[in-house]
Amino acid sequence: MSRIKEFFARSDSIKQTFKTKKKLYIIIFSSFLLVATLIGIAIRESNKSGTNQGSSAASLNLRSTAAHAVVRSSCSNTLYPGLCYSTIANYDPDVSKKVTSQKDVIELSLNITCKAIQKNYFQVEKLMAKRGNHLTKRENCALHDCLETIDETLDELHEAISDLESYPTKKSLTQHADDLKTLISSAITNTETCLDGFSHDGADKNVRKALLKGQLQVEKMCSNALAMICNMTGTDIANEKAAMLAKGRKLEEQETSEAGWPEWLSAGDRRLLQSSKVTPDVVVAADGSGDYKTVGAAVAAAPQGSSKRYVIRIKAGVYKENVDVSKKKKNIMFLGDGRANTIITGSRSVKDGSTTFTSATVAAVGERFLARDITFQNTAGPSKHQAVALRVGSDFSAFYQCDILAYQDTLYVHSNRQFFINCLISGTVDFIFGNAAVVLQDCDIHARRPDSGQKNMLTAQGRTDPNQNTGIVIQKCRIGATSDLKPVQGSFPTYLGRPWKEYSRTVIMQSSITDVIRPAGWFEWSGNFALNTLYYGEYQNTGAGAGTSGRVKWKGYKVITSATEAQGFTPARFIAGSSWLSSTTFPFSLGL
Repeated sequence: MSRIKEFFARSDSIKQTFKTKKKLYIIIFSSFLLVATLIGIAIRESNKSGTNQGSSAASLNLRSTAAHAVVRSSCSNTLYPGLCYSTIANYDPDVSKKVTSQKDVIELSLNITCKAIQKNYFQVEKLMAKRGNHLTKRENCALHDCLETIDETLDELHEAISDLESYPTKKSLTQHADDLKTLISSAITNTETCLDGFSHDGADKNVRKALLKGQLQVEKMCSNALAMICNMTGTDIANEKAAMLAKGRKLEEQETSEAGWPEWLSAGDRRLLQSSKVTPDVVVAADGSGDYKTVGAAVAAAPQGSSKRYVIRIKAGVYKENVDVSKKKKNIMFLGDGRANTIITGSRSVKDGSTTFTSATVAAVGERFLARDITFQNTAGPSKHQAVALRVGSDFSAFYQCDILAYQDTLYVHSNRQFFINCLISGTVDFIFGNAAVVLQDCDIHARRPDSGQKNMLTAQGRTDPNQNTGIVIQKCRIGATSDLKPVQGSFPTYLGRPWKEYSRTVIMQSSITDVIRPAGWFEWSGNFALNTLYYGEYQNTGAGAGTSGRVKWKGYKVITSATEAQGFTPARFIAGSSWLSSTTFPFSLGL
């Protein structure tokens, strides 16, 4: 009996232990289920909201990858894609917040370039302070040229950034494109101009070496921005045209009236240029009968940044001075008493210690400069090398019934959009040169007698980048020789031009050419340099020197046979003439 009780007693103990463990197992199992349920809910909610850390990181990485893809795609169309991409990526690795389109890439690229330009400016100042009195006259002059051109470049890029912010709504796509390409083309030209100032002597080149890396870096960065602008605007214009054609709408063509003017010349400016009765703001007279005795004094007193035309009447006389119309002096007009009577003359030259840039008797940089019935002259002579009569960097500038007279490097069409009508340009070596987008229309272009052993070159165009919208166009002009050259022209070979820079572009069309031009037409700069990359064209010229059968056989030279191609070099197309020339009041033709 006692054993039975012992058994039941043990049995009850086992049951109690089992019951206790069962409760524990139930608690553990229930806890497991609860945790699993909570985890499942958390995962489902995470998947719905995408707010957990892993999802956020993945999303950020995705945006960053997309941004970098936009940068790479944009940079792929440039001449220096590696530099383009690395410049942006190294400047700001997290581009995802700033870049969603090609326009964003261009803006960021230009802002970075501005910082590099500022660094170059400080480098020039530091170099001037360090070398001080050890600099030659021309080295010092060249460094000042660099400060001026770097400052102008910074202004141009800031304007381009501002223009991009309103793209593509503020103006027509075509005008936006032309303005942006002009600004960056000019910026590239300015970097070249700085370096060109140190190319005369061996000592100059030592200073050039100190600046070379920084200037070339900026030039390449500007080149990349220009390529991206060309790609973006070209694509947008093509899409706009396709959309219009799909709707059955015809594209508006620019007017080509013989009596028309480029649109960027206002009606008021047209009247000023054509009218014989203009009320001046001030009068310059050497004899003291006006408001000022010198042209320079009148310019210095003119308002800065004015949007209103400011007319400086220059009475008959010879003004021996060098005049600088700076970028701050906008909408200035020089009005003379006739080109034979009103003469501004100087004699600075490279041989006497100037740079080509600063040798100019008159330098016009302020936007929308106009001149009428004046002679600009440099009398340094054929043996003094580069000696400029007129340098123009003024956008939307125009010259009517003016004489520009010198020998080597007479007319420096430095940068931006320019127009010359009914002018006389005379000189010897490279006497129309530079990298503006310029049309010379209905002008007399005459070679004169050079120094012994020299050859005459009408043009030396300086385009350095295939995307620049620059070039020299000579349309409906008369190309010949001055009276001192005619009797001996057989002893002094004369050519239409030679390539100063790699992508040199010059077009001679609808002009009369005398036998002063040699049958080959064009001449090399140095061996095979630029012969494959230049663009030299001739279209519908006449006269004894216009035959093309004996012309050079370079890859870059061509006889233009298509009127459509030739139209691309008319004032309407090449310098956006329909948007500004009418405001000058000078006569002009927009088309062929």
